[in-house]
Amino acid sequence: MVAGRVVRFDATRGYGFIAPETGGEDVFLHVNDLLIPESYVRSGLEVEFETEEGGRGLKASSVRLAERSGAPAPQPVRAPLPTPSTAAATTLSASGGEDSLCDVLGVEEYTREVTELLLKAGPRLTGEQILEIRHELLKAAESHGWTED
Repeated sequence: MVAGRVVRFDATRGYGFIAPETGGEDVFLHVNDLLIPESYVRSGLEVEFETEEGGRGLKASSVRLAERSGAPAPQPVRAPLPTPSTAAATTLSASGGEDSLCDVLGVEEYTREVTELLLKAGPRLTGEQILEIRHELLKAAESHGWTED
């Protein structure tokens, strides 16, 4: 078991890094490896974790709060109320359910999914209309970081 502090954590993308107490390189942290609520994770949080060799270096697993006597339990970080852009990100999650994370898709995959949705939702749309709508949606997705090259 290794102790350390969260250096940074991007809740939107679901990953961050932990600085081990013993020094050395920061360790990759993914939301799927948390044993605590994601809402607790913030910069400076003391955690304990196992390390594994990942595809790009060390990766944290079984991440939990550090056992420090007398330390108060951290309060969850409250998520901001949804704005139109975050509501759209929630709607576009790949799981189909309500999720606070937004999958980042490749442009080709995003375009394919949008096309399928347009064909299903608007079977009377012309090809030209689909292309125009898809183009505008892709611009919006790129501006919000929902796609990557």
